[in-house]
Amino acid sequence: MPAPVPPLPSPTPTAVEDTPTEQAVSGAGHRLRLTLLMAGSCLPILGAVLIAPVLPQMQAHFADVPGVDALVPMALTIPALSLALLAPFAGVIVDRLGRKRLLVVSTVLYAILGTAPLWLDSLGAIVASRALVGVAEAAIMTCSTTLIGDYYSGRQRDRYLAMQTMCASISATAFFVLGGAAGSAGWRAPFWAYAVSLLLAPAMAAFLPRPRPAAHANEPSPVGAEPTEPAVKRRPFPWRPLAGTCALTVFGAILFYTVQVEMAFLLNDVGVSNPGVIGLATAGSSAAVVVGAVVFAKAGRSPQAWLPTAFGLSALGFAVIWLAPNPVALTAGAVINCLGSGIMLPSLLTLAMSKLDYADRGRGTGLWTGSFFLGQFICPLVVLALTSATGTLANALGVLALAGTAATAALGLTARRRRTEATPEPIRQTAG
Repeated sequence: MPAPVPPLPSPTPTAVEDTPTEQAVSGAGHRLRLTLLMAGSCLPILGAVLIAPVLPQMQAHFADVPGVDALVPMALTIPALSLALLAPFAGVIVDRLGRKRLLVVSTVLYAILGTAPLWLDSLGAIVASRALVGVAEAAIMTCSTTLIGDYYSGRQRDRYLAMQTMCASISATAFFVLGGAAGSAGWRAPFWAYAVSLLLAPAMAAFLPRPRPAAHANEPSPVGAEPTEPAVKRRPFPWRPLAGTCALTVFGAILFYTVQVEMAFLLNDVGVSNPGVIGLATAGSSAAVVVGAVVFAKAGRSPQAWLPTAFGLSALGFAVIWLAPNPVALTAGAVINCLGSGIMLPSLLTLAMSKLDYADRGRGTGLWTGSFFLGQFICPLVVLALTSATGTLANALGVLALAGTAATAALGLTARRRRTEATPEPIRQTAG
């Protein structure tokens, strides 16, 4: 009888730790850290929608100022332009100076610049202060997203990047309501909301730890300094793959914001003018963005696998809106479109983050953030040009449906080719 085979020894703790598996972060400190990062990510959204309800009051107040018809809307949109142009530069500064330090300083500046219209009497000065708010927003958004990439990894990082999209969508609705309520006290009143960042800055300084490269996670951080470069050999910055992701992000942002910006006009074109009905329809489509982000976070699929589905849903939504015979069908199309957008945005962001090392994460995140907000800024211009070319707003969305369909086909072919290349060829057995 053969001797019994002894059982294999259990792996040592060191071997387990060296296994390249995801290490989930948890605990009370983690929850506070995540709350602060999500709050920071919502600040640029506050700047984008808070004063929208009081624009007519601002226009009436500055009615005697030359060019008021252009300057007042610019007060709403110019932060997005500043953010789009400056986020890539903010990303470079993030990698040079450190994420946490720049985040705290920018959050304080955000409060100072955001509340400036409370005391400014010149419309030109108010617009200039709004442009500077966009500078602070570029730094805040880039730092917050970069820190999520630094603190977390794997599926946990994907979930929190999707949560960032969810929080942004929910906060947009909340800030719009807040701006409308505060506007009853005068057009300056909503600007007080910017002061909330003065509460966030000290908490960020106290409770956000200095990030460390993953390769040195067990080494102590230098006292009073934040490492900006890992000791391991760096690979070249991924310009080519990141450029493709950023170009796709500009297009995706246009698809996302079209429904957000044009929903009221689309409903007006089919005979709906009641503000309550328009608000309800807009809220329903915004909720679909949150649902899409939840689906992305829970499903566990890769961003490359999700992108054809996301762009396909967006294109289908545009097609339904284009052909909608009544407001119900139009709203259904908007919900489908926004469901795709809710999947699209975290997919694009996680795809960009997957290409970046620690030392380049700020620069890469800044490029992605700038691309997204560039798409937001040019979205109304693109829709206006398409409307002029096709005759109606609905026809313009029909063109976007065709463009989204083409993007879906291209992404699907790319994903199929990658799966084919990743599948090993079967070994042929020959008779010996």
